[in-house]
Order: sequence, then C-alpha cells, then structure tokens
Amino acid sequence: MRRDSSPVQGTVHTLWLESAVLRGNLLGDPTLRRIDVYLPAGHDGRGLALLVDLVGFTAGGPAHTNWKNFGENLPERLDRLMATGAMAPCVVALPDCFTKLGGNQYINTTAMGRWDDFLLQEAVPFVESTFSCGGVGRRGCFGKSSGGYGALVHGMLHSDFWAATASHSGDAGFELLFAAEWPRVLRALAKADNSVQLWLERFFAAPKVKDGDIHVLMNLAMCASYDPDPEAFLGIRLPVTLDTCEIIAERWANFLKWDPLSLVEKHAAGLKRLKLFYLDCGEVDQYNLVYGSRRLNKRLRALEVPHIYEEFPDDHSSVDYRMDRSLPLLAAALA
Repeated sequence: MRRDSSPVQGTVHTLWLESAVLRGNLLGDPTLRRIDVYLPAGHDGRGLALLVDLVGFTAGGPAHTNWKNFGENLPERLDRLMATGAMAPCVVALPDCFTKLGGNQYINTTAMGRWDDFLLQEAVPFVESTFSCGGVGRRGCFGKSSGGYGALVHGMLHSDFWAATASHSGDAGFELLFAAEWPRVLRALAKADNSVQLWLERFFAAPKVKDGDIHVLMNLAMCASYDPDPEAFLGIRLPVTLDTCEIIAERWANFLKWDPLSLVEKHAAGLKRLKLFYLDCGEVDQYNLVYGSRRLNKRLRALEVPHIYEEFPDDHSSVDYRMDRSLPLLAAALA
C-alpha cells in the first residue's frame, strides 16, 4: 500500500551490470550488480537529467525502491514531488554498492574495491546509454551519511563529471566522528582475543545482528576504506593501539587525507564549477557530524565556493524527508 496513491506513478526498471572494475576485490564481493532506475510518468528517460542515489551504510540502492511503512520510498517521493510541480522530471538511478563489510564510501580502495571507478566508468555510463539521459552538465548525485560523504567527495574530486551534488549528514570532521568510536571497537575486539578476523567470523556466523555490532562493523569498514592493508584480514588494520587506544600517527594521517575538511583545501576550484553544491545536517547529530559540517561550511565560505548549507532540528536518523529540499534543487540545477 502506498502512503499516497493520488500522484501518477513513474516506473522502476531493474538493470544488471557485470562489473569489470570490481573483479578481484579483496572482500570477495559479487561483481554482478543491480541498478534500479526510476523514470517519471510519461517519460522514457530520453533527454532528461540523471540523478544517482548514493545510499548510506548498511543499505544498497534497491533498498530505496522497497515498500516503506508509514512513509514513502524514493519512487513514491519522486512521484509526489514531480506531480506537484515541486521538482522537474529527471531519471534517478539507485545502484547496489553494498559490500561484505556493510557498505562503502564510494572511493577506490585496495580492500573494499574500486567503487569510484564503478560509478564513473560503469554504472553511470550504462544507465545513460540505456535511457539516453544525463550526460556532461546534466548529471548529479545525492546521498545521506556514508552516501552523503560520497556526494561530498565526488563533488570535490570529479566536478568535471558531476554537475551537482547534495549531501545529507555526510561524514566530515573525522576527529570528532571517530573519537568516541575506537574505544567501543577495542572493547568488542577484546571479547574476540583482540582479533579482527575472529570478531568478523563470529559476526558473519551470528543468527542475529546486534545494533552495537553494526557500529563496530562500520568502523572496521572505515579502516578498510581509508587505510587499507592488503596483508591484513579483509584489509583491516586499526589506527589505534589495541591496549591503550593511542593514535598511530601514520595510519591516522591516511584517514585524515580523506576527510572532506582536508580534501576541500585542494579541490575548491573544482567545486566552484558545480551548478549546485548542497549540504545539510541535523543540529543534534549523534555522530557529531554537525560540527564537521559547520567547519566545512565555514571553510567553503572562506574559499568563496558557492554552496547551500542548512541545519535542521533533528539528529542523524530517519531524515529522508530532507530530500524534499535537495531533490528539487538538484533537478532545477540540471534542467
């Protein structure tokens, strides 16, 4: 049952892509990937702008086309926004980028796989050629949390590819984001003889996934993303000592290279070429991302990068409603 059956419904097509760039990934993840593609009612995609949904940790693109209780999935939201005239018609692609470690940050890594290349070299060109949409100056990406991080980083690194990006509660300010997480990870590993491999093997074999374990898994995935060690189990090594939780400077430096607060210093010129650079965050984000977002906003202003920054009275969870703000802006920028 749809929350609102009145809007004319678009259609969702399912594509399958056999990835070449993901072959041989250290996690052993499948290379055959699903991409759901939303087409607005009355359109076959031809000539429309393309938006790509980068989902957050623990999700995959097709999760956003699933039925949602007491709310809207993404196609229903798009139907409503377009039916009311709030949003210009566009094609929206939802690629499955889930990994064995629960997700990824949409960057290339020797442990997690070449997810940056997957998007730019394979997924987007495949969707554009299939539906004759998008193209230079007419493609954008958006996401929340890890997906928001992906939108931030892709906007910074690939302003020649993306013309607009929108980040909801994207990871920024790694110092504050991870400060309270490493002790939690170490306490979990201590129950598994301080072994990442043993902890993960137990996690994968468990009959029930616990919320606390998801947070541990997420931080292990960050290690495999920002400071991978191909010689370690699934490429994971921690940036802190196991006994005293002291920062290992060389490893932590590898993390910080990927912090948007660091990347913006080198890529401000590219950001100025974007038609839209949007970011927001909840005022009481429980992962401290509001402080990183404020720092990023402050630095963007100092670098004179045109952007929109907004805060809203909420935390990090269940904030899909913020897409009512970003999606119309993206579509208008690319129309």
